[in-house]
Amino acid sequence: MFDWTTKLEVIPHEPGCYLMKDKRGKIVYVGKAKDLKNRVRSYFQPSGDQRAFVESLPRVLGDIEVIITNSDKEAMILENTLVKQHQPKFNVKLKDDKNFLSLRIDTTHDWPRVEVVRRQKRDKARYFGPYHTAKSIRRTLGVLNRYFQLRTCPDNVLNSRVRPCLQYQIKRCPGPCVFNVDRAAYRESVDEAILFLEGKGAQLASGLRDKMLNAADEEQFELAAHYRDQVSSIERSLERQQAVSTDWVDRDVFGMHREGDRLAVQVMWVRNGKLEGARSFAYTNQEFPDAEVLSSFLNLYYAAGNFVPKEILLPFELPDGEAEAYEELLGESSQARVYVLTPKRGAKFALVETAMANARQSFKDDSTEEERNKDLLDKLMQRLSLATYPARIECFDVSNFMGKQIVGSMVVFEGGEPNKAEYRHYKMRDTVAQDDFGSMREMLGRRFAKLDDDDATRPNLVLIDGGKGQLAQAVAVLEDLGIYDVEVASLAKSRVDKSGFDDPEVTRSPERVFRPGRKNPIVLKQNSAEMYLLERLRDEAHRFAITFHKDQRRKETLKSVLDDIPGVGAKTRAELLRHFGSLAKIRTASEEQLRAVAGVGPQMARTILEFFS
Repeated sequence: MFDWTTKLEVIPHEPGCYLMKDKRGKIVYVGKAKDLKNRVRSYFQPSGDQRAFVESLPRVLGDIEVIITNSDKEAMILENTLVKQHQPKFNVKLKDDKNFLSLRIDTTHDWPRVEVVRRQKRDKARYFGPYHTAKSIRRTLGVLNRYFQLRTCPDNVLNSRVRPCLQYQIKRCPGPCVFNVDRAAYRESVDEAILFLEGKGAQLASGLRDKMLNAADEEQFELAAHYRDQVSSIERSLERQQAVSTDWVDRDVFGMHREGDRLAVQVMWVRNGKLEGARSFAYTNQEFPDAEVLSSFLNLYYAAGNFVPKEILLPFELPDGEAEAYEELLGESSQARVYVLTPKRGAKFALVETAMANARQSFKDDSTEEERNKDLLDKLMQRLSLATYPARIECFDVSNFMGKQIVGSMVVFEGGEPNKAEYRHYKMRDTVAQDDFGSMREMLGRRFAKLDDDDATRPNLVLIDGGKGQLAQAVAVLEDLGIYDVEVASLAKSRVDKSGFDDPEVTRSPERVFRPGRKNPIVLKQNSAEMYLLERLRDEAHRFAITFHKDQRRKETLKSVLDDIPGVGAKTRAELLRHFGSLAKIRTASEEQLRAVAGVGPQMARTILEFFS
């Protein structure tokens, strides 16, 4: 039993992070606090949090480690680093860990262009977004390319092109890469595009109408028609946008709905007073207080590089005055004053209520999906005669090319859905020839050799791509390791049915599932949900293995070719690949282009040219 009273005596009244570890020393939760002693004490007091996990903390915990920081802001930064590093079981995490898409315009460039980025940097460029779907950003880019006619090519193409591209031919770019384009007119198009992206469509449309009338008066009817189409497109865009406030302030509005250890967090993006989009995040195993969960989510969300607005509206207060620390931290990130608010009435409170309603709806939708997945896994358990519910399924596959670059993959589905954070690649160490059985033995041996009885990553079902032979290898590996409580199955692809060999129409057998101790395969209905889940697992493992295998082959090819160039070291090879992006472009580069690479002088550039000539 964990003696928390003794541990509490040595924890100071200082800001910092606390790391809760289980009895095996694995970090299961990372938290931050303005006062570490008070925060840790709150978990063990009768008047503190009463959730099921918190009540069992003394039994579950093996230790609590604290790291002292100089300020609340430093504690927030450290918490984000530790959560990403250790992936604790009970912390919220941004599952795909990707930023939302934004649009960037570098107004300091001679010929600015609109580019799609995932991270907003501290530079002098203008950023617009985020966009919640690729479809929405494609629609916006389509309008910009068609009506504002800014270049789309990157700088290296702009500086090296000798003839105009297709965008010029279809009148979606004036061709500054080749022609003498009026800089003032181009800059005016850039300013109009910025107005459009800022949501100031009415102001932009008014100016374009004036231009349309002037062009018509001067009998430039083709130009007038172009302005007319611009105005029409802008007005359609304005109709799609929903005004939610009367000011022009950028806001992120958060809502949260919770039932037990399951919760949904909703973020709504309000830009220039208009609702631009929203997204929900679903979580399970969240036993800690609401304010702590939301605070950790905010930390991860904005540390990922997402746009920081002027105002952040929350449904409830953060603990220990963390709102002020976030205002300081995010203000430094955005280089502007940021307000973290918990409105109690008025228009801002109504926005939070809307976010809360959307979080409740998202929670219900996720619950329905979870129930469907549970029914599906129940059916799979019954059809395959599994002894345990297949909450965690691991699928393995092997890929090689003529016995070279042999790699394996493991994909993980939890609750019927992929958990990509748990995916693993394997490079074969002992299997040097084309031996699928040997590769499978090695991969499974490495996966399960260190598996503990209480390991949270212990699978309920292992799925192998193959037939009886592959299944036997998997069973043998697990038995050699003394693991008898993990179910195993193999999924064999369909094959040509030779029973009707003389039939002019070739037929194929259904895909079959093999199980240990069973002579005949299990044939699931080919259009059933259970069959679809197994095929999805098998195909995902195959895709993951093939992708890794191709990457290894590409690296081997690049390495073998570039390593043979005399005088070109590892750092220069890396710079060449970073600058040009591919071996083909290095082969066709001119001496001048090669010399533009960091570390490549005139002599080395000539050496590279001679090598590829």
